[in-house]
Amino acid sequence: MRIDLGEDEAPEIGLIALIDCIFFLLMFFMVATSFKQPEGEKPQKELPVTLPQAQMSLDRVGAGAPPLTISVDKRGKLYVDGSAVSVQGLHDRLKQESAGNPGRPIRIDGDEMARYQDIVHVLDLCQFEGFTKISMHTRQ
Repeated sequence: MRIDLGEDEAPEIGLIALIDCIFFLLMFFMVATSFKQPEGEKPQKELPVTLPQAQMSLDRVGAGAPPLTISVDKRGKLYVDGSAVSVQGLHDRLKQESAGNPGRPIRIDGDEMARYQDIVHVLDLCQFEGFTKISMHTRQ
């Protein structure tokens, strides 16, 4: 004798549970790989830095060739060896100097109230033209 339990339903695969498992595995691997540090490299920590005044400077007699002096005042105006120039004028002067003497040292005299961005812009122009001997002038 056969017992009738009703109509037989076809088995279904629960996609929602499967999708949840896939997302869980994806999140696990994303988190696990983001914390792994490359071998041999230490993570850099942010340090509170207060820049000091310079207590000593080089002797001008033994310093070598005179540097090209670029000054930045507190309003961001540029001066090359004492004469006022525009940003394009500074770029042209640096291009001229790099063609004639690429090893000439550069000295940046920045006012203590000058914006940091103005000093960085001058550094970028110097590095773009290939100067590697760049120094910052400080007061004793």
